[in-house]
Amino acid sequence: MARMKRAVAALVVLAGLGAAIVLGYSVVSRDQEYRRLIQLGESSLSEGQTFQAIEAFSGALAFKPESMLAHLKRGETYRRRGDLQAALRDLREASDLDPTATRPWEEIGDVNYALERDARAIEAYETYVRLDDRAARVLYKLGLARHRGGNLGGAIASLQQAVVVDDRVAEAYYLLGLCFSERGQRAEAMRALARAVALQPAMAPPREELASLYAAQGRHQEEVQQLESLAALDPGRAERYIALSLAYAHAGHADMAVMTLGRTAERLPDQPGVFVALGRVWLGAAEERGDSAALQKAIEALEPIASQPSANSDALALYGRALLLSGDVQRAEQVLLLATSKLPVDIDAFQQLASAAQRLGHLDVARLALVRHETLSEVEHVSTPAATVSSPSPTGTAGPAQP
Repeated sequence: MARMKRAVAALVVLAGLGAAIVLGYSVVSRDQEYRRLIQLGESSLSEGQTFQAIEAFSGALAFKPESMLAHLKRGETYRRRGDLQAALRDLREASDLDPTATRPWEEIGDVNYALERDARAIEAYETYVRLDDRAARVLYKLGLARHRGGNLGGAIASLQQAVVVDDRVAEAYYLLGLCFSERGQRAEAMRALARAVALQPAMAPPREELASLYAAQGRHQEEVQQLESLAALDPGRAERYIALSLAYAHAGHADMAVMTLGRTAERLPDQPGVFVALGRVWLGAAEERGDSAALQKAIEALEPIASQPSANSDALALYGRALLLSGDVQRAEQVLLLATSKLPVDIDAFQQLASAAQRLGHLDVARLALVRHETLSEVEHVSTPAATVSSPSPTGTAGPAQP
């Protein structure tokens, strides 16, 4: 009887051992399959196969539903596919599973920023920063979201912290310069923008903002230096040479302006803006010096452009102004009436129209033009927009938006 009991006990032990072995093998097998699917998902994602990556990460979650990593990976893949709501679901689940992990919070911030939910993006980035305040990249993103949300003081604080952590982030200095500029702190703005230019000489937006600040202060030589660099960086854009030529003219170098525009017209003959700018420079010289030859050249540059049905208000207003200065008042009034009918309208065209109409005795036209000029000038003054960030997106892996 005792022998039988010992045999039964041995069988029980063996059965339990077998079950443990089977269970252990099953756990190891499931763990191996989970890791294989994670690797498969990462490989598929690296090859741009987002659908296969989602399938693989979903399979991994079938083996380990509480895996923070699998939720994070699938959320990142949904974001890459543009399915932002699905991305948020997975990323929030990842953050719930491991609240101390920083990466889900950055991703949540990026997705909310893309959805223009600035307050939620700020909250996510702030959570990240509370966990790790030495990530210059995320501090920059926090500054970006605060700037777009209108919190200039908060943006400046996070951006200053970002450049303390890493003073090589040109994008952070650029955005810092914009924030200072919007607060009217021009000296601080120019220092930050100059630092951005020094770090990334080929980065255009800081140079554009610097040129604008120099122009506002009448520092035309420094403005010209920035615009010359921009033209050299982007030689195929007529707008660069137009801006440079007008800066030359403002600095008192009309000859340089004309030469620059002449060369640009030869290289880019299908750009009407070049001829409009040339007309503007010649007209400015004619008004300043009473130069009839310069006036004739202005008319010659502007007439072919202004005669086109596609001529905009700016070109027509300049042509009308030139005609008015030449004494052809009746034709000037006709051209200026057309200029004031085109949108977007050149506000100064109304003032020129009033002058032409008054000289012709068309007093009702003159009064109406003056009223509209005054009204639109007030509207423009009230609604002048603040500077905005170029490419304001914190997502991605490179480019001006993400250092």
